[in-house]
Amino acid sequence: MAKKNPLNLNPLQLKTLTLLQELARLIDRPAEGEEDGKVVDQFPHAHGNHFHLGDAVVATADATGLGNPAVWLALERKGMIRGDFPRSCVVTPAGLDYDTGLRDTILHRADH
Repeated sequence: MAKKNPLNLNPLQLKTLTLLQELARLIDRPAEGEEDGKVVDQFPHAHGNHFHLGDAVVATADATGLGNPAVWLALERKGMIRGDFPRSCVVTPAGLDYDTGLRDTILHRADH
């Protein structure tokens, strides 16, 4: 059985990676260069206590890592992203494939 969270990402890093994975999926722009991955250079703007990612609603409390340079550095150090904080990042293939276990927890979708 595979270990859950093998890189020992902390809760804020896991939430941030989950959001970056979803943004990469929605933007769907391949990175240029020698390494594959997806470019993320568009970030959501909150209205009140939430923002929208595609058909999902995300609590701003779950997204504080998007604006935290230490979180980006940790994700970069662990090979999940290549960052240019706060403008953009490339979510690496390892980052795209990493199972954070939080997708259904922080991406709230309507039941209809």
